[in-house]
Amino acid sequence: MATTWALTIDCERPVELAKFWSLALGYQEPSPPTGFASWPEWLTHYEVPEEEWDDGAYLADPDGVGPRISLLKVPEGKVVKNRLHIDIPIGGGRDTVPWEERWPKVLAFADRLTAAGASVVFEGIGPDGRPDHLVMADPEGNEFCVL
Repeated sequence: MATTWALTIDCERPVELAKFWSLALGYQEPSPPTGFASWPEWLTHYEVPEEEWDDGAYLADPDGVGPRISLLKVPEGKVVKNRLHIDIPIGGGRDTVPWEERWPKVLAFADRLTAAGASVVFEGIGPDGRPDHLVMADPEGNEFCVL
């Protein structure tokens, strides 16, 4: 049986970065726990100081299939390349969608993410010599791939 898991992203501004990843992945902030009308109500109930309300943000797949994502505030900035990253196969898959259909989807999605604060780090070339994927960085420099 598979284990349910979540991904945590260390960052400087969790709430802002959650907005970017919500756009990139189609994820949403989960509903507050039963008995609370909003997250601020929950935070107030548990006496979390208001100055700590931006210390974390959480996203969930609205279909309940993908892993949850936590974004947590850390004091240090990003220093080196990620050892783990997210792949976003927006093009439909190398093995199932012809390059002529897939690559324009990759570029259009990358343009959308660039407009939201991401940047293109590298254009990967496939074995056939054509562009295959883009390595991008989110607004805080965390790398991910669009393919």
